[in-house]
Amino acid sequence: MPSMTRPILRWLAALCVVAGSAGLLGAGPVRAGAGDVHLLTLDDIINPISVRYLERGIADAADEGAAAVLIELSTPGGLLEATQDLTGAMLNADVPVIVYVTPPGTHAASAGVFITMAGHVAAMAPSTRIGAATPVSGDGTEIPEDLARKIINDTVEYGRSIAEARDRNADWAEDAVRDADVVGANEAVEIEAVDLVAANRDELLEAIDGQTVTLRNGEVTLATAGAPVLELPMSPFEDVLMAISDPNIAVILLSLGSLGLYFELSAPGSFFPGIAGAIAIIIGLLSVGTLPINYAGLALLLLGLALLGAEIWVASGGVLGIGGAIAFLLGSSLLIDDTQAPFLEVSRPLIYGITLALVAFSLVAVRAVMRARHRPVAIGGTDMLGSTAMMRGPASVYVEGELWSARAREGSQLPADGNVRVIGREGMTLIVEPLDGAGDTQQ
Repeated sequence: MPSMTRPILRWLAALCVVAGSAGLLGAGPVRAGAGDVHLLTLDDIINPISVRYLERGIADAADEGAAAVLIELSTPGGLLEATQDLTGAMLNADVPVIVYVTPPGTHAASAGVFITMAGHVAAMAPSTRIGAATPVSGDGTEIPEDLARKIINDTVEYGRSIAEARDRNADWAEDAVRDADVVGANEAVEIEAVDLVAANRDELLEAIDGQTVTLRNGEVTLATAGAPVLELPMSPFEDVLMAISDPNIAVILLSLGSLGLYFELSAPGSFFPGIAGAIAIIIGLLSVGTLPINYAGLALLLLGLALLGAEIWVASGGVLGIGGAIAFLLGSSLLIDDTQAPFLEVSRPLIYGITLALVAFSLVAVRAVMRARHRPVAIGGTDMLGSTAMMRGPASVYVEGELWSARAREGSQLPADGNVRVIGREGMTLIVEPLDGAGDTQQ
């Protein structure tokens, strides 16, 4: 799980979160007081969105003089880069940070190991577990030996440094990475991976009251027994960003957005498909920005969508469509950088289903375009003579899919509604007569 330069899209997602947390789309203000315990909850993956939420909560608690920050954690893991940002904030926090793996039956796996051990106090609920921080590929297979050695050695040193900083079992932290070791709550206390087991939040705050922890600026004695607990959930905007932080959703949004644009370009003037498609693509790119992306995979996915769209207007005999389908399949499969998030991948059935849908749409659209190209010209001199038109107002008719101005032939008058026959044209005005001579003026 090597560190990488923060991508531009990830910065975009992070800036959106900052804007939301500043109140643009976030929750309303809450009352906080000195001596409160600020409660942050994370029961999802570790990504830039969840890290921003936790970092913001830690910083706000320090500014408001909180007694401590309590992070209730349940996670399958997350992105190493985002985890490093969070553990760095925890190790340098100006307020005590308590990490509590809860509720019973859940776990702190992979990146959750490092976050738990980075807390000034690390606690677990009964029947929880911690461990399994070994990086594997997205399909569960082993990473090639040379790359695996580099990733594992780097991650081992990272885990040991956190454990040593908090005076915890660095050897077990290494085992969790090298051997995917997993331990239950009681065993984690015995081997000094965490500090205690607590049945619930109140028991935890009571047990650690009076304990001394070391911050950057010196030692602090915890005063948590009976302290008010202030729950600080994610803002609605952060909840939305977390909801779309899924590779399956990203692929669906990009595909639907492309379909909307294809439809709009095939039938200009529809407006809604084009607008909805553009919005879906923007949200899809925002979703991509929160994920550990393999940029070769993303490029192939976008190339595939472009080629499938080009098949609609370019007479390639299906070559562009086939190439687009192959590129889309490969791009979707390679979209996630599995060295950073082995638990994330795009569903294979979803990839196959979307590919078939895009190919089918392209074929239907191609047939429609080809039919339109082979239609005779429908605008001009005598091509509409004899056509039946429908009255649309006192002086207009609808014919051949178009609305025309119309006047009655000499000696007749237009009916208020119903059908008429086109018998001539003067400029942009059609000359029509009632069907079967109805409406003729009597002399």
